[in-house]
Amino acid sequence: MPVSAAYRPDPQFPALGPDFADPVAAAKFPQTLLRFRNDRAAASVGLDALTDEEWIAHFGRFEPLPDNINPPLALRYHGHQFRVYNPELGDGRGFLFAQMREAGTDRLLDLGTKGSGQTPWSRQGDGRLTLKGGVREVLATAMLEALGVPTSRSFSLIETGEALWRGDEPSPTRSSVLVRLSHSHVRFGSFQRHAYVEARDRIGALIDYSLSQFYPERHNAPDRATALLEAAVERSAHLAGRWMAAGFVHGVLNTDNMNITGESFDYGPYRFLPRNDPGFTAAYFDQTGLYAFGRQPEAVFWNLQQLGGAFTLVADREPLVDALNRFPPAYRRALSAAVLARLGVRSRTPELDAALVNAAFRALASGGEPLRWEPFFFDWFCADEARALAGLRGEIYRQEGFADFRRLLVEAEPDRPERLQAAYFARPEPEELLYDEIEAIWAEIAERDDWTAFEAKLAAIEAARLAWGYAA
Repeated sequence: MPVSAAYRPDPQFPALGPDFADPVAAAKFPQTLLRFRNDRAAASVGLDALTDEEWIAHFGRFEPLPDNINPPLALRYHGHQFRVYNPELGDGRGFLFAQMREAGTDRLLDLGTKGSGQTPWSRQGDGRLTLKGGVREVLATAMLEALGVPTSRSFSLIETGEALWRGDEPSPTRSSVLVRLSHSHVRFGSFQRHAYVEARDRIGALIDYSLSQFYPERHNAPDRATALLEAAVERSAHLAGRWMAAGFVHGVLNTDNMNITGESFDYGPYRFLPRNDPGFTAAYFDQTGLYAFGRQPEAVFWNLQQLGGAFTLVADREPLVDALNRFPPAYRRALSAAVLARLGVRSRTPELDAALVNAAFRALASGGEPLRWEPFFFDWFCADEARALAGLRGEIYRQEGFADFRRLLVEAEPDRPERLQAAYFARPEPEELLYDEIEAIWAEIAERDDWTAFEAKLAAIEAARLAWGYAA
């Protein structure tokens, strides 16, 4: 296999032992059609030189990568699902396939799967992923990365030639297997599983693993559990702030869908906001609005409290509570930083930053139905008032509800205003990823096997990513 010097396998998770994962085999698919490969992500781990045939061998038939995990491991975890504890969870249609070091950062990265077949945790499920689900996740991760949200990266999507039956979409429908590249697959629910059976030694081992691999600067802390919770609080607050600034609704913020490194992952019924609406939900089954857009910070904090609860088996309660109490101010700082990044202006003082952020949300609300979420940030990028007022929404911005926002924004200092020279900002409209467009892209694939719109959308999102120049 032609790997570059950047390929540095480092399979660390298997050393934790059999209490943390189960060896499994991938399903044997009748077909393996490569639909997407992320060569930029592959280059970061030295796998971009693979031919398509070799790519399919590793990420469609799951032949092991050199010196890496073999066999794959279905990870064990529990979790709260809509705040009801479920001890029957685990990797039911995926596994950890490989671990390697990232070029330039030395971070440990995981290749994990979705739709790779049944495991001991499938719970009568078929272990498969619909092709539509795979397409939606590729689009989600591309858009989130472009908007500066810490996210897993869709690495590979291969159509697998099976007819799947689902209750929430027309069936039979096409099947796929997705591979994602993530910083961690250690979930909050990974700790909850061992707390459930009061396995203090396993909680300690998983804490040690997480600190050594993801937070080495904290590994020698005298209270390692609290040190890890503090890190998770900071990273999760950062993630929540980025979600809110991006107008993103995850949809299913269960404790098994949050990981210890603060990366967003596993995109099922997600949505991007059409316009400002705190009550907007992404999942049709979220009938109480538990995971609505405006309640996401609360949901993240609740999940962190469950993580802290698991840690009480190995640490004193008081320092854990102190760590959790860091979340509200950390989230406020993260939200301010994220909104300032979206507006393309520099931070000044916490008070001035907060005033501008609050004014931005009030302005979004005052714009009402005609003002969509993404165009607002596109129009006002780098505090260019003349550009905003001359654009399609100029009349909206001249309304009284925007007066405070305009006043505070023009007082701010643009951050790298040369970014406005990108051709992207000469467009009248920004790149968005709203529900109807995703459905239209899928319809072209489903009805005519036409991938043109999908590929064009990914190219357009990449152009936006380069123009925005955000750092996650």
